[in-house]
Amino acid sequence: MPEQTGLMHFWAQGDAVTHFVSIILIGLSIISWYVILSKALAHWRYRQSFSNTLSAFWSAPALPAAIDALHEADRSGMFALIAETGAQAALEHQKQSLRNIATGILAGDFIKQALRQGMLQSQAHLEQGLTFLASIGATAPFIGLFGTVWGIYHALVGLAGSTQVVLEKVAGPVGEALIMTAGGLFVAIPAVLGYNACVRANRLVLAQLDAFAHALYAYLAAGIRLEPRESPGRTASSIPAPKAQSI
Repeated sequence: MPEQTGLMHFWAQGDAVTHFVSIILIGLSIISWYVILSKALAHWRYRQSFSNTLSAFWSAPALPAAIDALHEADRSGMFALIAETGAQAALEHQKQSLRNIATGILAGDFIKQALRQGMLQSQAHLEQGLTFLASIGATAPFIGLFGTVWGIYHALVGLAGSTQVVLEKVAGPVGEALIMTAGGLFVAIPAVLGYNACVRANRLVLAQLDAFAHALYAYLAAGIRLEPRESPGRTASSIPAPKAQSI
């Protein structure tokens, strides 16, 4: 009986449709677990380097050195992207102001727009793969349901023309149907849970990036050094006010 009701027995009895559905579910499961594990590893690395990243930036003697320190400490690259975007915008505005080209545009507005673009790029980087993960969680149960319907159809075809119900003719197709249903849930549940966990982790990361962008904006636009919470012992003069030659 174990040999007749095992997975290999059901696979041998299945046709091309059930094999195709099974391969799709296996492929979706591998892809979803790859996305989940890669995102979990990325967020773990981010949490490990977050405090050191901010400390390395705000303790640098000048803005170029601070950006270089970000590249070394920031494993995610998102803080460095925002810092480089803001610094480049400040430098470009100063250059254009010397040519009387950007006199009608405030430096704060120009830097704010650049930082917003950097935030959008960081958000897009964080959300890579999440759409596919959500799609797997939404469609996998229906793919399994299709395999279930096809297995029931096989059972009915096997009973066609029979005067008596034989268990051997029904067990295989019904077993395929139950396995397809379980396979769809096995693929969908981790994908949905992983998607929700990644969305929550991304919100925390974006909140920290937003706080860093606000502090960087105040520093680049007005030379105001906002005290970060991770470094309460530093003074507001850790990094000198930005100048055209120092960016």
